[in-house]
Amino acid sequence: MANTFKFGNGNWAVKDGSALAYNDENNNFKPLPFDFTRASTATTLNRQGLIEVVPSGKPRIDFKDNTDGHLLLEPSRTNQFTYSESLNSGWVTGGATMTLTASQFVSPDGSQSASRLQIPSSGSASVFAQLESHSSGTQYTISMYAKSNTGTNQSFRLYGDYGASGNISSDFTATNEWQRFTYTFTASASGSRGTGIYNTLNVAADLQIYGIQFEAGSYATSYIPTEGSSVTRVVETNGQVVPDGIIGQTEGTVFADVDFVGVNESITNQVFFIREEGSNNGYIFAGFYQGKLNVGLRVSGSTKFDLLFGNVLSEGSYKIAIGYSSGNTKVFINGSQVGSTMTQTFGLNNFAQIFVGSGSAGTNQLGDIIRNFKIYDTRLTDTELQNLTS
Repeated sequence: MANTFKFGNGNWAVKDGSALAYNDENNNFKPLPFDFTRASTATTLNRQGLIEVVPSGKPRIDFKDNTDGHLLLEPSRTNQFTYSESLNSGWVTGGATMTLTASQFVSPDGSQSASRLQIPSSGSASVFAQLESHSSGTQYTISMYAKSNTGTNQSFRLYGDYGASGNISSDFTATNEWQRFTYTFTASASGSRGTGIYNTLNVAADLQIYGIQFEAGSYATSYIPTEGSSVTRVVETNGQVVPDGIIGQTEGTVFADVDFVGVNESITNQVFFIREEGSNNGYIFAGFYQGKLNVGLRVSGSTKFDLLFGNVLSEGSYKIAIGYSSGNTKVFINGSQVGSTMTQTFGLNNFAQIFVGSGSAGTNQLGDIIRNFKIYDTRLTDTELQNLTS
């Protein structure tokens, strides 16, 4: 059993345009860097637990809930709110007036950029909003960092489509710690609609707030700062052509330890995509489609299998392994085989190009994190596949 390709598992090295994978079999270290692209800045959570801006073209190693770090890969998203921090600009109040005082507190990025929002006790609706463009039937997500400014818990709501029934969140509870609150909804009408913060009726609140974001999509992505105009974090790609001897051509095993979000996404959130160099005639992949595990194998232009497993998965952590060989291909996830053994006969040819966290050419981003990715040039035994994914 040769583990010919390793990426992550706490061993991260990044620079502009590159993230390092490696082959260290026989104690002979061979670097296998991924080519990485992202033509915009982006944010991540650093080792100190602070939001940090990462320059254009540099991979993001994120440390949220993980001291070993993980590679954060996301699709393109736009924060439509034109002022995400200096909330005294571009925002309006409605109903019982909310009072905002900008730049009063230390924010989750370590600077004094968090604002104070005081919400009065009122028996009627009270809002703090920007007018944002909505398209009827489209899913949107609003998110915001908040904490109590009084030492006791504070209640508030978010709304995405003011005046539309059902597009106001239930009560959120801000504590003495910074938390990111998110609310996803489907727009009930097209046009310019009020979007922002909503009061809990008859309950006053005194909040510290920071980093409000409004984006099209079924889940919140990493924070995108804005000041005066909407900002887009562009798509990321992460792939390479590897030398001979790394990917098993007649048999092998591919393993990934990932997080999954986006149950309602209508594209495949690709975990990995390995294909023939210079063409798209052959490939092996694993991903998530509408909440289900999707795996496939294509050889010399002929699809051997493209399976969408039946159970909808909850968002969270998954360890996935495909052990492949002609007539004996199995998929394991979190310690158990899923589906039946795939007995199709095939011979692979020139598999050399690897994409992790996306499909070929950076399409169909995973939309979350990669903790660990490995390739073996042999098909592991069923017991090994079970242990690897447990």
